Amino acid sequence: MSIHEKHDLIFKALASSVRRQILDDLKDQPLTTGVLCGHFPDLDRCTVMQHLKVLEEADLIIAERRGRERWNHLNAIPIQDIHDRWIGPHAAAATARLARFKQAVEA
Repeated sequence: MSIHEKHDLIFKALASSVRRQILDDLKDQPLTTGVLCGHFPDLDRCTVMQHLKVLEEADLIIAERRGRERWNHLNAIPIQDIHDRWIGPHAAAATARLARFKQAVEA
């Protein structure tokens, strides 16, 4: 899979507010699928499982089986990769343009 395809999977996964909430919920600690389902009372278990599958395919979570439980761990590395590739450079370029504009206005 190319890096572009990997980034597409990550952006697709991050496009859903439910999936972003799942990632937020996993930020501090791994949680079982049952606990995560409890965080979304308006969604049935199958829907939450589908969201988890999308996140797992994008490598944003790592699932670990412990007996009958499935523990979901946040994998922040793909998010850092997106930041390093897209957010950081674009923010730096925009900040530099604004700094030049400010200097021109003040001169």
